[in-house]
Amino acid sequence: MHASSPSRRTVLAGAAAVTALSGVPLLPGRAHAAGEAYRWRNVVQGGTGFITGVLFHPAVRGLAYARTDIGGAYRWEDRTGRWVPLTDHIGWDDWNLLGVEAMAVDPAHPDRLYLALGTYAQSWAGNGAVLRSEDRGATWRRTDLTVQLGANEDGRGCGERLLVDPRDSDTLWLGTRHDGLLRSGDRGATWQAVHLPVTPRPTGQGITLLVAAGRTVYAGWGDSDGTAANLYRTAGRTTWEAVPGQPTGTAARVPIRAAYDRHTRELYVTYADAPGPNGQSDGSVHKLRTTSGTWTEVTPVEPGGTTGDGGTDSFGYGGVAVDARRPGTLVVSTNNRWAEIDTVFRSTDGGRSWTSLKDTAVFDVSETPFLNWGGDQPKFGWWIQALALDPYDSRHVVYGTGATLYGTRDLRHWAPRIRGLEEASVRQLVSPPAGEAHLLSGSGDIGVMYHERLTASPSRGMASNPVFGTSTGLSLAAAEPSYVVRAGWGDHGNGAWSDDGGKTWAPFAAQPAVARNAPGPIATNADGSVLLWSFGAGHPGHRSADNGTAWTEVASFPKGAVPVADPVDPARFYAFDTTTGTVFASTDGGLTFTAGATGLATGDAEFQLAAAPGRTGDLWLSLKGNGLWRSTDGGATCTRVGSCRASHTLGFGKAARGAAYPALYLVGSTGTITAVYRSDDEAKTWTRINDDRHQWGWIGAAVTGDPRVHGRVYLATNGRGIQYGDPV
Repeated sequence: MHASSPSRRTVLAGAAAVTALSGVPLLPGRAHAAGEAYRWRNVVQGGTGFITGVLFHPAVRGLAYARTDIGGAYRWEDRTGRWVPLTDHIGWDDWNLLGVEAMAVDPAHPDRLYLALGTYAQSWAGNGAVLRSEDRGATWRRTDLTVQLGANEDGRGCGERLLVDPRDSDTLWLGTRHDGLLRSGDRGATWQAVHLPVTPRPTGQGITLLVAAGRTVYAGWGDSDGTAANLYRTAGRTTWEAVPGQPTGTAARVPIRAAYDRHTRELYVTYADAPGPNGQSDGSVHKLRTTSGTWTEVTPVEPGGTTGDGGTDSFGYGGVAVDARRPGTLVVSTNNRWAEIDTVFRSTDGGRSWTSLKDTAVFDVSETPFLNWGGDQPKFGWWIQALALDPYDSRHVVYGTGATLYGTRDLRHWAPRIRGLEEASVRQLVSPPAGEAHLLSGSGDIGVMYHERLTASPSRGMASNPVFGTSTGLSLAAAEPSYVVRAGWGDHGNGAWSDDGGKTWAPFAAQPAVARNAPGPIATNADGSVLLWSFGAGHPGHRSADNGTAWTEVASFPKGAVPVADPVDPARFYAFDTTTGTVFASTDGGLTFTAGATGLATGDAEFQLAAAPGRTGDLWLSLKGNGLWRSTDGGATCTRVGSCRASHTLGFGKAARGAAYPALYLVGSTGTITAVYRSDDEAKTWTRINDDRHQWGWIGAAVTGDPRVHGRVYLATNGRGIQYGDPV
């Protein structure tokens, strides 16, 4: 979940709205295939991603919304104590809209909700869109924009860039990164450019926040050099001016978030020297008395002090929230404070004095044990930019981190407030044929998990010894399913093995030198006697026949390919070389590889080679837009599967009653739409098993059926965790 540099986009008008029914924006000309009814649920992990914004509704007790950088938006259901996903209807073609740049509520109309969607502002990503709802996100109407947004770019934890005008509920403001300020006079149906006295930059941050202070609207500008103005205001609809007397200097270069105390008529603003969430080393907190124009610095602790080990305590400031009931009471958060660990400061006297809530915090992460990160206790957090204070409960504070949302009701005891919110970017899925767990998963940022239950966060948390930040490979020995290997980015080695089905792990005794900088996919053969480990493009694969104690280079293995083990014959491995469009096979336990079928699609990073369980040499090759191919002779020849137009990923599950072949699960297309399909007749026919309410954007990483439960399928998403479906 890391952003890359944005690109310049041209400006600027809104498109016509598209009617949405039952939460599903129907796109013109799109066919909707009938299918089998399925019940879809999340495999519970417990957050696992960056919560970029939390917004309590100011006029409705218990109503709140959350946004994430790549995983959509959620509504809090106070009655059930759960977050309800609001954007799962976003389909494959609209994958870029699953990142939420900003959200807004209307204080005067509690059922209205607005979302600004768009994950990347890159040349390869599409334009943004605004969703608007009259029923708290149950159904939507959509307006496509002609500009790009950047929910997973730098600055994604800044304030809300979307705002309902405090003087007129029909008027909305939208701040963009590279195209200035937009205004809508018809509740988000159409948008027009508004002049702000600044010059947008192609690689800049643009507008970082919009906030109402009484009847005045303020906008933060993220592209100041520290000497020019970065906070602007308007009391009308067209004319904006720089706020007089505002702070300058490195510590106040980028306004991150702002909150208004209506009792004291003071606007609090947090600042940093960079937009974050990474890269901040300086920051400050200031307040503006809007009645007099007087600025006062109220920074709790100035960055730059000395840490206990003699280092520098560098950080910026992130979130800020005011108490709607108690004048002068507010909370602010530090951000990017790695040495001394981030905290939330609280003041009850308008910022004259502060208390660090971290100093007395007691954490209970028993519901999501991965938050111990392989140790025995969690830390207070990091990437704390989302910070909110319940307007109906002065002691109810929540803050987001890079992995969860913490909350307290007494300012001392903290626990995750994450039920229903799942944001993992999932890379690998394995469903063992035996054992306690029906699922093992590998994800970005949180490594591998052992799911002994699908309805609770794994009790063992992240796989440890070593802990991986991101998983790059996960493989189970088909004939010895208690043996599992994994690879990823670790602090103490990048590979590990397990002989109890993934419950406990031990690092490989050694690893190839290239594994330190480019750990890639790994495979174990059918009986666990041989390992093949692949690395980045241009690097040769390596083989171990002693459980990772020694590794030797395999010169004939195609560089950068994904190794696939035959599920029956321990001597056989396979690989697909996307640079030449050739299937390679080994019949000597991975010592040598020879070319087989060739002339297939080349240059496509989204391919997958899969071996059918219980069979030797039965291979299926997904080639994205070039369809699905099959080999029954170990890759010597391949034949296209005529029933499939496009294939992104394929998996196998328990055969249907009376069927001789495993069930096939496909993310791809048999006609005009990309969806999830199942075949019980060896790919002769397919049945769609998801629906238009359950699409989850880009879902091309992995899919697998359960070898013990016919019809059950596990689906990897890029931001909505692991979905699993069962026939109704």
